[in-house]
Amino acid sequence: MATQELEKLFHDNIDAEIKIEPRDWMPDSYRKTNIRQISQHAHSEIVGMLPEGNWITRAPSLKRKAILIAKVQDEAGHGLYLYSAAETLGISRDQLIHELHSGKAKYSSIFNYPTLTWADMGAIGWLVDGAAIINQVMLCRTSYGPYARAMVRICKEESFHQRQGFQILYELSKGTDAQKAMCQDAINRWWWPSLMMFGPKDADSPHSAQSIKWKIKRKTNDELRQNFVDMIAEQVKVLGMILPDPDLKWNEARKHYDFGEINWDEFWRVVKGDGPCNRQRLQARINAHNEGAWVRAAAKAYAKKRQQEEVVA
Repeated sequence: MATQELEKLFHDNIDAEIKIEPRDWMPDSYRKTNIRQISQHAHSEIVGMLPEGNWITRAPSLKRKAILIAKVQDEAGHGLYLYSAAETLGISRDQLIHELHSGKAKYSSIFNYPTLTWADMGAIGWLVDGAAIINQVMLCRTSYGPYARAMVRICKEESFHQRQGFQILYELSKGTDAQKAMCQDAINRWWWPSLMMFGPKDADSPHSAQSIKWKIKRKTNDELRQNFVDMIAEQVKVLGMILPDPDLKWNEARKHYDFGEINWDEFWRVVKGDGPCNRQRLQARINAHNEGAWVRAAAKAYAKKRQQEEVVA
């Protein structure tokens, strides 16, 4: 079949909401866009284990410790689902990891901020995972089949994570003055970075228009960010806390909340590697990878031995 016919079939399938599968013909640019987005998502899940893992040994109770461990394990699983989805596009796991460690591949800027108090575990669950859900629910309908199927389970687990985070903040918000202050402080520090999770403004996003045309994404960065603000502006009332934005107010004409301008200089600075914890996060991942080399070698040796035994049998 000629390339022109293959392109027409590809676009017809996209328009008809038929999933593109690994063995289907696809434009190189579609393949590369999916690799970039899925790998960035996978890296974010893996690096995202670090801020919360920092609090596993300091959780205030055994119950909290068990819940936090389970959540961090979920994030590891999400990363593995997504790495596997990326591999179906013809890129190896080793190459994906190398691009992360070399700084070529990006991950969500949110994970380059420190977790200073236990309330941060609540803010991450409520705000960070809440932003992730807004972004990821639409990805259950993304046009690339393996990515869409991976997102179904991930979204279910992220919903639990958000509820867990909100419950932490809810208890703190009903506690002592010190606990209430801790709750408000965490919200203050995580609000703006959470808004940055949706990426640059539509006008400054080089990939959004094409991704929407291919139905990799279903909404623009600014649309998703507005949905998030509308959701959180209502939920924060239950906590009796405030969002650190004096410009936040309901706009009756738009039927949406207006909100203030993001510090885009900070956003780009963190994206480019100069955030509060960029270097520590990346070095931690490199160290973990190097220290785990013997496990990977042992697993490969075991698999090879089993294969040889099966051949002999």
